[in-house]
Amino acid sequence: MHYVSTKMTNIETILLNPEKKIYFASDFHLGTPNAIESVSREKRIVQWLDEISKDAQTVFLLGDIFDFWFEYNHVVPKGYVRFLGKLAEMADKGIDLRLFVGNHDLWTFGYLEREIGLKIYHKHQLFKIDETLCLIGHGDDLRQKQLIKKMFTCRFNQRLFAFLHPWIGVGLANFWSRKSRAKTGKNDAVFESNENEMQYLFCKEYLKKNPEVTYFIFGHRHLPLEIKLSETSTYLNTGDWLNYNSYLEWSATKKLQLKTF
Repeated sequence: MHYVSTKMTNIETILLNPEKKIYFASDFHLGTPNAIESVSREKRIVQWLDEISKDAQTVFLLGDIFDFWFEYNHVVPKGYVRFLGKLAEMADKGIDLRLFVGNHDLWTFGYLEREIGLKIYHKHQLFKIDETLCLIGHGDDLRQKQLIKKMFTCRFNQRLFAFLHPWIGVGLANFWSRKSRAKTGKNDAVFESNENEMQYLFCKEYLKKNPEVTYFIFGHRHLPLEIKLSETSTYLNTGDWLNYNSYLEWSATKKLQLKTF
């Protein structure tokens, strides 16, 4: 199995205020499976965001926040007003918001940055939080050969899709998402063994060249996971909000903890 480059470059630094915390969450999949369930989940997520706003310094959203998101020049997907409004409110308060695109919501072209103030990442990124080195991302982009991902990120293909009327484009995307979910069923939420976990294998390979990484933090798997990689390194997965309402909390005293809302 081949993985992406393991070069240690472009490390971002975050200095944590001892009175503040950093939060990580992913895989809200807003919009699925229907409007009623999605709005109920959205309200629950907004309640969580409202709660953590009291002490949040930085919030990492690790992808697949929307089950589908595509920004046309003058059109964005309708809905999610409670969620987007809460993010805007948090940003206005000075909370640092960072979004890693996932495989369902990678078509962001500036709207969320301009309108809300999110910082967007399109691939995993190294961070030094105080003195702790972390690799953070959605977790779907760890292997080199991903034909579908390359098709979706191709600018030419994105322009072709943008020519479709949103009624058609969004309809096709939602159909594709439903078909994909029906095919995988609940397989994404099943843990078999470390050796069958793509993200675990990636972390082990990455550590061979970069043993100083303390935490690997990903989403995508829909399972809250905490797996020891070595005496000094741990792989964590944020889980999802379809089944677990799980997230990670980083405090100055207790470092990283998996929690459920």
